[in-house]
Amino acid sequence: MGSMAKIFKENTTKYSMVIALVGIMIFFQIASGGILLKPLNITNLILQNSYILILAIGMLLVIVAFQIDLSVGSVAAVIGALAAILIVNNHVPVALGIIISLAAGAVIGAFQGYWIAYVRIPAFITTLAGMLIFRGLTYVALKGTSIAPFPSSFQKMSTGFIPDFFKGQGLHITTLVIGLILTGLYIFYEISNRKTQRKYDFEVLAKGLLIVKMAAIIAVLNIFFYALAVYKGIPNVLVLLLVLIGFYTFLTTKTTIGRHIYALGGNEKAARLSGIKTKKVIFLVFVNMGVLAALSGLVFAARLNSATPNAGSNFELDAIAACFIGGASTAGGIGTIMGAIIGGLVMGVMNNGMSLIGVGIDWQQTIKGLVLLIAVAFDVYSKSKTI
Repeated sequence: MGSMAKIFKENTTKYSMVIALVGIMIFFQIASGGILLKPLNITNLILQNSYILILAIGMLLVIVAFQIDLSVGSVAAVIGALAAILIVNNHVPVALGIIISLAAGAVIGAFQGYWIAYVRIPAFITTLAGMLIFRGLTYVALKGTSIAPFPSSFQKMSTGFIPDFFKGQGLHITTLVIGLILTGLYIFYEISNRKTQRKYDFEVLAKGLLIVKMAAIIAVLNIFFYALAVYKGIPNVLVLLLVLIGFYTFLTTKTTIGRHIYALGGNEKAARLSGIKTKKVIFLVFVNMGVLAALSGLVFAARLNSATPNAGSNFELDAIAACFIGGASTAGGIGTIMGAIIGGLVMGVMNNGMSLIGVGIDWQQTIKGLVLLIAVAFDVYSKSKTI
């Protein structure tokens, strides 16, 4: 029990947010009369929050590096407009249009990263200017109107589903198989990770507790995939999200550049003195943010099936809130990809749940603001206890 308490204490934010997410889901499941966790609504939750979760992944790296990016909503909007002009108006092939749009996002990120990393203009000011610049360019490009519709192949990026290769009747068998494969991979990961930790004499969960933890996660995982299988299966955008989560989790935990980002956020001067090229790291973080903001804009445009001048409004606020609710520190150097995803899901479930039970948009904004304030206050309190 002492070991469990110590591990829980060292991961307070991560576990508390998971518990909070489960609690919020149970509350809205009861309050909505069982609608929240219906297969159709679970799929809608994924589709409605995919672009925010993509932004949260990029924003997590920005915040860990002790920076901020207020322009991501405007960047998503201007990239959506660019994609519409290329694909809809000029009939550029969808694949080429997507590549050009992502490249444009990288250029935008490089533009902002240069001013922040090398000219040393604070990120808050630079990206605030970027927010205004790219929102203005969106209005100029679209001339105040929307461009639609996109080709069906482009729409499938956000609204399509993986086909059922087993041709199941009333149940998407491919989705169930993928769920079982992921279960096997998870079991292998936990066992191999435990062996590695014991090899280097790290503290590990007691065997009984590990079994309980694994059983709970496996149950949730398979129930989730079963719910998807009952409806239409796995959305294409969920596959995209899982790839991004896996890639960026590996990047932040297993690579040199990941360690450099955390070192930079922890103490920029110490990182620079230790040989880390801090300016380059900051620059690359914003290039990456530009690419993910562009991807978010493409996913959002595909879901709407149009590019609109007001696309991306408040996306930056939701992405930043997701990171802080998920455990990222306001002082930089702390945060995880899964934490940002959990934070994004907390926001998404709250939005969806409050809509289901008839809470007005005014009260929704108020409640979301209070949740963000509590999450940041919890971060500040936790740090004060360790000083």
